[in-house]
Amino acid sequence: MTNAMWMQGVEWLAAAAADPRTCKWEWDHGEGVSLLEAGRFWDLLSVPDQLGLLALDLLWRPSLPVPGPTLVDSAAHRVGFFVPPDPAGGWIGAGLRYATKGSWVAAPPPYRAGRSLEWLVPPDGAGTLHSPGMLELALREANATLAVLRPVSHE
Repeated sequence: MTNAMWMQGVEWLAAAAADPRTCKWEWDHGEGVSLLEAGRFWDLLSVPDQLGLLALDLLWRPSLPVPGPTLVDSAAHRVGFFVPPDPAGGWIGAGLRYATKGSWVAAPPPYRAGRSLEWLVPPDGAGTLHSPGMLELALREANATLAVLRPVSHE
């Protein structure tokens, strides 16, 4: 990413904070994480890390557009996909969490990790988000793969 893209990513992400200036100050001088409001510019679909990492790998194909912003929380073992706002939030599944209007998401700046949070795909500043349809297909495929890889119970 170029410096201009990093700066656009910072501005785009900080715009979701209650106070963008305070948000940027927290990123640079505070603990490196700020709370951002979901539901205005994006929603967040959080999934267990094995599922999310495999789905992201499936989305990262030359024939597909570059995936949208994706955040990993190594302490919580979760991967968060930034998707277009959808107040209905029709994501259903074991281990799925959906943050929309009224929810707050902890995020580091696009240029470095903060606490246990790190960008796998930082925001590009242009508002690129994951396509819900493509993400759903990738999650289904990843889930099917993980089901095959899970050890069989011998009870």
